[in-house]
Formats: sequence, structure tokens, C-alpha cells
Amino acid sequence: MKLGLKVILAAVLFSAVPIALAQDATTDVKKGTEDTGKETKKVAKETTKGTEKAADKTGHETKVVAKDTAKDTKNVADKTGHETKVVAKDTAKGTEKDAKKTGSVVKKGAQDTGHEMKKVGDKIEDKPKPQ
Repeated sequence: MKLGLKVILAAVLFSAVPIALAQDATTDVKKGTEDTGKETKKVAKETTKGTEKAADKTGHETKVVAKDTAKDTKNVADKTGHETKVVAKDTAKGTEKDAKKTGSVVKKGAQDTGHEMKKVGDKIEDKPKPQ
């Protein structure tokens, strides 16, 4: 029986070793998980701060660009309006001059046509009428 008792005792001891090692591994995993959680939390806070700063700077720059764009757009619109007004006046003057010239040429052409028609009419009157 001594041998049986020794075998049973040895089996119990050999069974206890993996259980003790498993408990140690569990403790290590738990500690590693907690450490990872803490580091993740720190990185998340730092990332949040960096993102907020970047968002603030981006928002400010966007506002500045929007103001500059609005000013430039207004200036361009003012200049375009002025140039349009100048071109419209020049076009009106040119159209008026062309209209006067056209009217003068039409009048002269009508006078010339009337004069020629009168000549033709005089020539027809000079011919004897057939009987």
C-alpha cells in the first residue's frame, strides 16, 4: 500500500501544479488587460484633445477663408457691375450712331430711288402712245 499511496500522492501533486500555473496565468492576463485599458484610456484622452485643437484651428481658418471669399466676391461683383454699366453705355452710343448712319443711308437711297423713278417716268411720258 505504500506504493499505492505514493502514486496517488504524486498524481495529486502533479495535478496541482497546472492548476497553480493556470491561476498565475489568469492573474497575469488580468493585470495585462487592466494595463492595456489604462493606456487605451490615456491615448483616447490625448487623441480627443488633439482632435479638439485641430477642429478649433480648422473652424477658425474656415471662418477666415469664408470672410475673405465674401469680400472678394463682393469686390468682383461691384467691378463687374461697373464694367457692365460702362459697356452698356458704350453699346448704346454705338447703336445710336449706327442707327443714325443707317437712317441717313436709307433716306439717301430712298431719295436716289425716287429720283431714278422720276427719270423713268419722264422718259415714258415722252414716248408717243401707240394707237
